[in-house]
Amino acid sequence: MNFTEVNADPRYQPPRFIDPPPFGYLHLAAAVAPPAGRAPFPRTTPRKAALLTELKARTQQLTGMKAVQRATVYRAVLLPPPDKRARQAPRYDVAVLIETTSPGEIEEVQATEIYRAMHDSLRQASTDLLVMPAHCIRCVADVDKNRQGVFLFNYFDAEDKQVALQVWEHVAGWYTAKAGVSNSTLLAPAGPSDYAFVNHARWDHSLLRFAIRQFATPSFWTYVRRNLHAYHTRAMPIFYRRL
Repeated sequence: MNFTEVNADPRYQPPRFIDPPPFGYLHLAAAVAPPAGRAPFPRTTPRKAALLTELKARTQQLTGMKAVQRATVYRAVLLPPPDKRARQAPRYDVAVLIETTSPGEIEEVQATEIYRAMHDSLRQASTDLLVMPAHCIRCVADVDKNRQGVFLFNYFDAEDKQVALQVWEHVAGWYTAKAGVSNSTLLAPAGPSDYAFVNHARWDHSLLRFAIRQFATPSFWTYVRRNLHAYHTRAMPIFYRRL
């Protein structure tokens, strides 16, 4: 399948990408207490609270390793209804992102007792666990994880990954131009995965402001949604806060 932009608009050309960070990425995401029924808000349980406390302590231990650049824990604040056409609908209300000094260090981190304990705790507490070693293939700007804000993990399901990448590049142009998104890293799985790639980003303003900017803008429907739909690419965002 070849990509031809739907409703092409020169204002939404792909943004100026910079060289991707040289890090390796290890993304863990778990469905621990996701929304019940049609509500978009994750549940709060004592078990989940204890898990988040443990994960925070484990990631602090990991950052003491020479191979680890950074390790961050996230709790979801909003999970929109997933696309029913997706092969795997993400319902991850707990997430971790470990950044290693290089992709070659990922296996070293996975072999540590600290990581294995963290993985086992996530497995035992969840009904679905994603473990995705990855590298960054596109970067608008690196995501600042040292400050609080609204964080996005956007899970993409696609029939053709190469075409989906071109779709994402153009859609990213819309988000930088119309929604004020100034950073983004696109993480591609290093092996087999349910997802073509996962987009990570952050912004300072509220979810409500972001939603208004997106859904109240006609070109979101005529440009973003139509390009995704035309090329069978499904974007499934989840919004988080950093611990």
